[in-house]
Amino acid sequence: MRVLLTSLAHNTHFYSLVPLAWALRAAGHEVRVASPPSLTDVITSTGLTAVPVGDDKPAVELLAEMGGDLVPYQKGFEFTEHETPEETTWEYLLGQQTMMSALCFAPFNGAATMDAVVDFARDWRPDLVVWEPWTYAGPVAARACGAAHARILWGPDTIGRSRKRFLRALAEQPAELREDPLAEWLGWTLERYGCAYDERDVLGHWVIDPGARSTRLDLGQTTVPMRYVPYNGRAVIEPWLSEPPARPRVCLTLGVSARETYGRDAVSYPQLLEALGRLDIEVIATLDDSQRELVGELPGNVVPVDFVPLDALLPSCSVIIHHGGAGTWSTAMLHGVPQIVVPSLWDAPIKAQQLQRLSAGFSLPPAELTAEKLADAVLAAVGDRAIRDGARRLREEMLADPAPAGIVPTLERLAGAHRAVSRH
Repeated sequence: MRVLLTSLAHNTHFYSLVPLAWALRAAGHEVRVASPPSLTDVITSTGLTAVPVGDDKPAVELLAEMGGDLVPYQKGFEFTEHETPEETTWEYLLGQQTMMSALCFAPFNGAATMDAVVDFARDWRPDLVVWEPWTYAGPVAARACGAAHARILWGPDTIGRSRKRFLRALAEQPAELREDPLAEWLGWTLERYGCAYDERDVLGHWVIDPGARSTRLDLGQTTVPMRYVPYNGRAVIEPWLSEPPARPRVCLTLGVSARETYGRDAVSYPQLLEALGRLDIEVIATLDDSQRELVGELPGNVVPVDFVPLDALLPSCSVIIHHGGAGTWSTAMLHGVPQIVVPSLWDAPIKAQQLQRLSAGFSLPPAELTAEKLADAVLAAVGDRAIRDGARRLREEMLADPAPAGIVPTLERLAGAHRAVSRH
């Protein structure tokens, strides 16, 4: 069959697609990846075939209008495990759907991008479209050409949960107050291509979920579990990675998501390193040039690296401290490493809270972070068997799911069933 994958032009979003894309390709299926031209070199560097579509102009213009800093707009974009009563009111849920539509989905799926993806899909005729959760050009193109479509997640399905809660609240409103900004945007977008809105276009005909079973949000949707397989671009294994550490090794990596989105780091590197420098541990800290300038002289137990593949590093680590990014969170779970998450963006809070609930790590929000709390969390994660056992259980859950190659027959069956229904 022919499979079209769609991603916004962000490396980490695309990387979540690569293992499945290659599993499909290795099984003999034709695979194409559609994304704005700025991601073309990244796509082709993986050996996959790129389809440049549209541009990033709407998203760039929006960020410029906001001054490049989303902090003032952060309210509504922090998803937690147990939301407060305020966060489940009609006004809040409506505002959340409005903000996601206007600030996330529409800018990254502008008219030029939508038109180009639809044109390609109508010409190439894929049987299945697989799309990461921000790329609504995927389901729109699938509807326009009659293909099945599936979302592939990179974390807990917070978008789906928010949508389900909104729809329940919407049904309780008087008819004259029922407003659905996401359905309105997606509806008139589909109408441009001769299609009527279907709620399945918001969440997919089914969902592919690479998370550990205990972290999945059950939304009553057909779900295809898939084992997470790490991929983060070109990687080189340095000799020091094969040498066992003399002391407990702690990885500190806060990624680039917060800096690229907010225009600055969410936490103070000097504060973190000061706390870690007091402990009898070895710290591997991923610091780029700009971050190195901020921290000045490093404690003696800190080894700075610009980049290291976490899939190679984490088997030697006792703990990882990170920002809650999807790839880092999943790779740590896969290797059974306790996690200390400093969450500040999108679904990082819910991931941090899940780890703490499952006794597999700790949540330390930036507003609550102190040197003492971080040091205490590291010592607990290193020395508490219950935390290590909790992390090991998550690893076992992930390993119990089929690898990407193992779900290819399921995708073939589901896509075939969709074709059979569509013919009638």
